[in-house]
Amino acid sequence: MTPIRRLLIANRGEIALRIVRACRELGIEAVAAFSDADAAAPHVRAADAAVRIGAAPAAESYLNIDAILDAARRAGADAIHPGYGFLSENAAFARACAAAKLTFVGPPGIAARELMQKAGVAVVPGRTPADQSDAGLRAAATSLGFPVLVKPSAGGGGKGMRTVRTEGDLAEAVPAARREAVAAFGDGTLYVERLIERPRHVEMQVFADDEGHVVHLFERECSIQRRHQKVIEESPSAAITPGLRSRMGSAAVAAARAAEYRNAGTIEFLVEGTGDDARFYFLEMNTRLQVEHPVTEAVTGTDLVRAQIAGATGAPLPWTQAALAQRGHAIECRVYAEDPDHDFLPQAGPLLLYREPSGPGIRVDGGVEEGGAVPIHYDPLLAKLIASGESREAAIARASMALRSFPVLGVRTNVAFMRRLLDHPAFRAGDLHTGFIDAHLDELRDDAPPPATAIAAAAMFDETPAAAATTGGPPARSAADPWTTLGQWGR
Repeated sequence: MTPIRRLLIANRGEIALRIVRACRELGIEAVAAFSDADAAAPHVRAADAAVRIGAAPAAESYLNIDAILDAARRAGADAIHPGYGFLSENAAFARACAAAKLTFVGPPGIAARELMQKAGVAVVPGRTPADQSDAGLRAAATSLGFPVLVKPSAGGGGKGMRTVRTEGDLAEAVPAARREAVAAFGDGTLYVERLIERPRHVEMQVFADDEGHVVHLFERECSIQRRHQKVIEESPSAAITPGLRSRMGSAAVAAARAAEYRNAGTIEFLVEGTGDDARFYFLEMNTRLQVEHPVTEAVTGTDLVRAQIAGATGAPLPWTQAALAQRGHAIECRVYAEDPDHDFLPQAGPLLLYREPSGPGIRVDGGVEEGGAVPIHYDPLLAKLIASGESREAAIARASMALRSFPVLGVRTNVAFMRRLLDHPAFRAGDLHTGFIDAHLDELRDDAPPPATAIAAAAMFDETPAAAATTGGPPARSAADPWTTLGQWGR
């Protein structure tokens, strides 16, 4: 085993804070890497030390391999945790860490599709053409047959993904996908895949150690998406029967073994049909921790970040397959600074008010604080709200209640949109598919202006972000604070 003494976190926001907490439990010093936009961010203050890595744009900081390796050297770190997004699935970054004699907390890049086919796992037809020109991508799409998906080869999470229904749509979709792939992952290589209409998106969490032991930690339902970006995730899936779960789990473990996988990862599937006879296809392997990992932790009682760090040192898996079980139900809502009523336009600006809910069965993994700001340079995720209960109905009720106690002022958010989504009869019935939001968008929209009470509350709120920064923390409530007297509101 190779012990870790000091770990550099090559990420930001809520996942950086999550890694800091795991490091504290393990007695490891956590070092925050930060851009100029994040100099005063919560994850920087929470860490034991912090190192600047560059200017605000991600290409000059969180995607800059040389800058991150230099930061690790200056900080005296012996390990790097990439979190998710940014460089987390960049094989060149993993190799660069190894060359610098730094422990990389995660697996190297893997040519997953070829390995899945060799392992006998059904895959969605697709390819990464050697000719990455517009003409080469057009030829790949034409050979597969329309409609297709065009998406980044180097990343996941729906970033850069484009649905292309006709050959004529490629002229706009390909350059747009390529630009977003470079901005998000530093790699413009594109993959073309046949589109399966109205499937469920179900993923299996897997974990492997250096001794060749592999387990799965069951499934997560990730069908509620907008622009191919997951919005709500839950475990277990309402559509997965015990028989189908067993088949998918076995396929996921076989896939991980075929890849000689190490550490945490996710095998993503598209599911057609229902019941034991449903068919599933390998979609992609995410060689990293997923944003939605807390729902798995909630139903299995595990700590995946802690296990990730321990596994990177060579420690064996802390669980056996027989010891793992799902208990109850958990649901995660991603709270974004965006405007659902105007095409989910990302928002940036000061957080005049930001209050996270709490209570039995409620967990919030947040990355911002009141008095701070949402920068324009990165994904506008503010927090993840995780609700758990003894049943799906109980978890949904807790999540809906918590969203009603999640006030945010200064930027528009999707809080009210998610509340309407959770309350939709089709969602309650478990009738989910990846096109759910588009299919029900008119019912989920709310074109009404903010209530007068909210506008009055913003006007009465007498503590500014500048004042909060001066005092070194979020503003305290006063007797005149309207949030002590107004009803629940969040938009």
